[in-house]
Amino acid sequence: MTPSARQESPQAFDPDRKQVGLETAAPDEAPGGARADGAPAEQAESWDLVRAAQAGDTRAFGRLYDRYVDVVYRYVLFRVGDRALAEDVTSETFLRALRRIGSVSYQGRDVGAWFVTIARNLVLDHVKSSRYRLEVPTAELAESRQVESGPEQEVLDEAIHTELLRCVGQLNNDQRECIVLRFMQGLSVAETAKVMGRNEGAIKALQHRAVRRLAQLLPEELR
Repeated sequence: MTPSARQESPQAFDPDRKQVGLETAAPDEAPGGARADGAPAEQAESWDLVRAAQAGDTRAFGRLYDRYVDVVYRYVLFRVGDRALAEDVTSETFLRALRRIGSVSYQGRDVGAWFVTIARNLVLDHVKSSRYRLEVPTAELAESRQVESGPEQEVLDEAIHTELLRCVGQLNNDQRECIVLRFMQGLSVAETAKVMGRNEGAIKALQHRAVRRLAQLLPEELR
């Protein structure tokens, strides 16, 4: 059962916390879906939830969990290739985030990048402790895709997707993680740099090498 199917109660994260209302006033929304503080509306809303959770609102953290649990789970599953382990790491990610919620502050990026950073560190801890071999779970990722097309196109899309994931699995660890974060998780260059602990120039160069390598690995008919 994936995290999104467990329907956990937000209060289960910290039953001792007293529920309070949202105390942080939201800045006015600017034209174009952006807030007056310059953040996109959805991103700013997530940070409002962070501030509410810091003030003791357990429901706010529950909403953060609901918003980002699938993002974290997909990232971890791609890295470890095992559903049960991915669920455990995802749960530990949010428990660790809850313990550290008071220390996080807005740094111009979506809070989802912070959750992914925690998950990444837990995956690295697992790799170091057990020398676990990172693999690409092509079958499970392909299974989770929702294809809205006819049966012939669905078969073709599935074959292309599976082949692409197979090629991604042949990249080195840094290239693979860059591709996952940038194109499968949708993080920006700046957010990817934060997660991987590098500067933006290094991420751009890494992405360029990864895409170039993928072009070499993909069958000619899929290029």
